[in-house]
Amino acid sequence: MKRTAKVISMALAATMVFSTSAMAAETFIIGGIGPTTGAAASYGTSVKQGAEIAIAEINGAGGVTVGDTTYELALEWADDEASEDKAPQAYNTVMDAGANAIMGCVTSGACIAITSQTYQDGILQITPSGSAEGCIENDNAFRICFSDPEQGVAMADYMVETMGISKIAVIYNVADEYSSGIQEAFEAEVAAKGGEIVASEAFQTNDVDFNAQLTSIKNTDAEAIYVPAYYQDATYITKQAGELGMSLPFYGSDGWDGVLGTVTDASTVEGVIFTSPFCASVEDEKVVAFVSAYEEAYGATPDQFAADAYDCVYTFKAAMEQAGSIESEDMIAAMPEISVSGQTGDPITFDAAGAAVKDVKFVTIKDGAYTFVE
Repeated sequence: MKRTAKVISMALAATMVFSTSAMAAETFIIGGIGPTTGAAASYGTSVKQGAEIAIAEINGAGGVTVGDTTYELALEWADDEASEDKAPQAYNTVMDAGANAIMGCVTSGACIAITSQTYQDGILQITPSGSAEGCIENDNAFRICFSDPEQGVAMADYMVETMGISKIAVIYNVADEYSSGIQEAFEAEVAAKGGEIVASEAFQTNDVDFNAQLTSIKNTDAEAIYVPAYYQDATYITKQAGELGMSLPFYGSDGWDGVLGTVTDASTVEGVIFTSPFCASVEDEKVVAFVSAYEEAYGATPDQFAADAYDCVYTFKAAMEQAGSIESEDMIAAMPEISVSGQTGDPITFDAAGAAVKDVKFVTIKDGAYTFVE
C-alpha cells in the first residue's frame, strides 16, 4: 500500500502543477465550490483534497476515455466560505475558468443558492455533501451523500429500536436548512416509533453559548441528546454539557465528522454516535489505499467529506464514460444508468430524483478515534 500511496502522491503533485497551467483541449475541468476559509473550512478542505486524490489517481491511470478522446481531469476551486451570498460568485468564478461540471457546493445552504444558476446553464452539478432536499430539486443536480430526512429517520430508528431510548432531547440550528431538515424528520420518526421528544431546543448560527438549552434539557427526564448540527456546534455543546455535570449520551448527524479535530478534550465526545457513510479505520483494501494516499499527501486522515468528494470525481468519470460525451446534457441523462464502486458505498447508484442510493451507517468515537458501530 505504501508504494500505491507514493505513486498517487507523485501523480497528485503533477496534477496540482498541471491545474495551474494553461488547460489543453483534452482537459475536463471540474469546478469545485466549498468553504476553505471560515467556520466550515474543514469540510471544504476535505472535499478539495479528497477530489485531488481521485483526480491524481484517475490521471495516473491514463485519464478518462470518451469516444476517441482521452481527457485528463483538473480541479478549479473557488472558496464560498459556506455562505449563501458568496456561493453564486464562486460559481461564476469556476464557470469563467471553463468548468465542464460542478462539484458543490459543500454545505446545503450554499448549494441551494446556486441551483437556479446551474439549472439555467444546464450544467451537471453533483454535490458531495449538500444533504438538504433543495440541493437536488432540479433535473441537472445530484448528490453523493445521503439526505437530511434519510439520516434523521435512520438515527431515530436506531435510537428507539436498537438502543431502546424512548425519551430524547434535541438541540438543533433553526436557521440552518441542514440542521432543521434533519431535526424535523428525526422528531417525526421518533413519534412514529413510539418514542417521545421531551425537549426540542433551538439555536442560531454562530451561537456559542448553549447553557440555556442544556439547562432546559437537564430539567427533563431525557435519556439521550440528539444534535443534528456541524462539528463546531457539537464541540461547544458537549463541552458545556460536561461543565453542567450532564452525563447523557450524545447522538449526532454526519456534520459531527471532524469533531475530534476541534475538541480540546476528546473525553467530551467519547462514546458519541453519529451517522456517516465512511470511516477511515476500516480494513478494506480500497479504503486503506485511499487513506494511505491521503495521509501521505496531506499529513491528515480523510473524513467522510473527503471520501464523498473522492466518490464524486469517480461519478463524473462514470458519467462521461456512460454518456460517451462530455456535454452536460448527455452526462445528466447517463447519471441514472451508472454504478460507482466508491468509498462511501459499493455500489453507488442514483435514483430518478438525483439522490445516491446507499445505506446509512453509524460511527462512534471510541478511545479517541472514529470507528464503525458494529
